[in-house]
Amino acid sequence: MNLTTIWLIIFVACIVIEIVTLGLTTIWFAGGALIAAVSAALGAPLWLQAVLFGAVSLALLYFTRPIAVKYFNKDRVKTNAESLVGKQAVVISEIDNLQGVGQVTVNGQEWSARSVREGAALPVGTVVVIRAISGVKLMVEEKEQ
Repeated sequence: MNLTTIWLIIFVACIVIEIVTLGLTTIWFAGGALIAAVSAALGAPLWLQAVLFGAVSLALLYFTRPIAVKYFNKDRVKTNAESLVGKQAVVISEIDNLQGVGQVTVNGQEWSARSVREGAALPVGTVVVIRAISGVKLMVEEKEQ
């Protein structure tokens, strides 16, 4: 089996893995394997094939992955807890970071909550905006009037 065939097998394996996983994990290496296969067919030495494989794979990863991730994730719907970020909630138990207490209700569910501003106690009935999720606690701040 010659080196061109080996690089083409690696290329096909990377494509198959990418199709099965759809995780944008091996497509970059498929590009590197294809260039290495072409270089092997042209008679390049093994060390140059390996360098081309690594360089092309890393270049594709570095330059195209951010674009691909943005494109593939543009229609991604937030699910579960992450969908709460940006929504409003109502304080049902005073939020006090120093005492480590506080709860809010959002979408009919009760959540433990803490203020994003240290030392700022939020009384019952305050309308807050969920800014982040830390573990199982919502990080909130008072809604600006």
